[in-house]
Amino acid sequence: MKNLFTLVLILVSGTAFAHSLDSSFYFFEKGIEEKTARRYLVASNHFENAIHHNPNYTAAYIENGLVNKEMRRTDAAKQNFLKAFELDNSNEVAIKELVELYYSYRQFQNAINFALKCKTCSDADRIIAQSYYELEDYGKAEKLLLNLVAKDPADAVSAYTLARTYLEMGQEGKSIPFYVKALQLDNTKSKWHFELGLIYYNTDNYKNAVASFNKAAEHGIIRTNDFNENLGFAYLYTGDYENGENLLKEIIARKPGDKELLRDIGQAFYDRKMYDKCLAYCQMLMEMDMKDGKALYQAGLCFQKKGEKEKGQMMCDKAIELDPSLAGKRHKKEIMGL
Repeated sequence: MKNLFTLVLILVSGTAFAHSLDSSFYFFEKGIEEKTARRYLVASNHFENAIHHNPNYTAAYIENGLVNKEMRRTDAAKQNFLKAFELDNSNEVAIKELVELYYSYRQFQNAINFALKCKTCSDADRIIAQSYYELEDYGKAEKLLLNLVAKDPADAVSAYTLARTYLEMGQEGKSIPFYVKALQLDNTKSKWHFELGLIYYNTDNYKNAVASFNKAAEHGIIRTNDFNENLGFAYLYTGDYENGENLLKEIIARKPGDKELLRDIGQAFYDRKMYDKCLAYCQMLMEMDMKDGKALYQAGLCFQKKGEKEKGQMMCDKAIELDPSLAGKRHKKEIMGL
């Protein structure tokens, strides 16, 4: 009697399991139909039912992940792909989708981990390299990016990221050729032009800085005060005083109280032996504050350079009375023979 009861239980359980599998397959097929018809929400409901009847249905998790991805429900998509991977850690669809999702989520270490497992990801090497760059592991990023650029000389993004990698490593000289290469491949990126312009500016290559800044403007970069200030000074340093001063005067009009800007413009003209121009900016500073010792001192230096040494010296002495910290500056200049 006991054996008969056990047999009945086995038969009932087997029948229920078979019925559950049948139901699971039925809902899966309905889900595929709805997915094909692009009715993704309905399809997802069917796949959920399929999973309810068979929690180990890997294909249902994959399809549910794909339709959720289509609906931009990325959290739900990720959970489905993770479950599929848990059930089958060699499932290439799940692995590939997780690589992309983790990278888009900026979870770069997870993106690397799954990319290393992915046999069908054509861009696995790029994702790994880009992820190392984002994780600020520039040593690993450099090696991988060099390989990518060598393998595909038309890969503008990898060339740009390699340029940024060298920049982050403090190797501006190495970064420039890869910025140039990236922009030869894709000339439309205003940000790339601007960054290259800043490197040229910081390495005193003002002619190329002007060209790069203008390319950035041509391709739509927002011309902020900082942008125009950099371009304005680059113009000054190339000897294009008209364009440079006009741009900087526009900034002065927008930032009328910016003493340091006026001071920097005056210094730029002083460095280029344009002493009358420098004096004009010293005058602006003195009109703002008659006790501005730095402006008076700069003016005194200008008069000395113009040959009016006694007048200039008196102004410098007066400036030191107003601002005693300038005494060290005078001593330094005397030692240098100025």
